[in-house]
Amino acid sequence: MTDLTVKRYIAWRAAQELQAGVVNLGIGIPTLVADYLSPGLVTLHSENGILGVGPSPVPEDEDPDLINAGKAPVTIQPHSSFFDSSLSFAMMRGGHLDATIIGALQVAANGDIASWAIPGKDVLGVGGAMDLVVGAKRVIVATTHVTPKGEPKILSKCKYPLTAKGRVDTIITEYAVFKIRQSKLYLVEKVEEISFEDLNQITEAPYEIGGNFKTVVREELMHALS
Repeated sequence: MTDLTVKRYIAWRAAQELQAGVVNLGIGIPTLVADYLSPGLVTLHSENGILGVGPSPVPEDEDPDLINAGKAPVTIQPHSSFFDSSLSFAMMRGGHLDATIIGALQVAANGDIASWAIPGKDVLGVGGAMDLVVGAKRVIVATTHVTPKGEPKILSKCKYPLTAKGRVDTIITEYAVFKIRQSKLYLVEKVEEISFEDLNQITEAPYEIGGNFKTVVREELMHALS
C-alpha cells in the first residue's frame, strides 16, 4: 500500500465511527474523513470558522477562499455557515462538538495524548488541539501505527509533552482499532494482513482483547473503496 492509500484507509475507518452530530476534523489524516461520510448524517466543523464542511473538491472546482484549518481546499454543504475564530473556539471549548478526529504523535494506554511538540525540535504551538480534545464529547485518534522511523506511537506512557490527559476514546491505525475504557486499552479490530506477534512488536502499550473483537481484510476494503 502507498502512503496515501494507508492514510485513506485510516480515514475511511475513522468515518465508520461517526453516526451523527457535529464533528471537528483535525489537520492531516483526519481531513480525509470528509470524503467517506454519507451526506446529511454528520455536520463537520473546521476551527478556522466553517460549520458544514463537505468532501474534497476536484481540482477544477477548488476555491482559494474555501479552505480548512490546514489550508487544504474544501467544499461546503447547502446549510454551511461561516464565523470568526472566537465563536469557533467557543464552540470547541463549550462542549458543543459531539466528536473530534485528531492526529497524534503519541497516545498512552490510559487515553493521554501528545500531539504538538517533539523535544529538541521547533515548536509552533499547541494551536486548537488542546481545546478540541478537552471540549469534544468524544476524541478519536486517526494516525499511522508507527513514526517514519518505525517507533511505536501507542505507548504505556507518553514521552512527549501532553496535549491532554485521559481524553482519547478510540485509536485507529492502518493495522488496528483500539478502544480505551476506564484507562485500559482494548483491541477491538485487527487487519488480517498483520499477525498478533507483529502487532505486538509495534505496540509498546499493553492491551487486552475486547469482547467484540474482529478481524478484517484491509486489502479487500481498499479495493472496494478505490
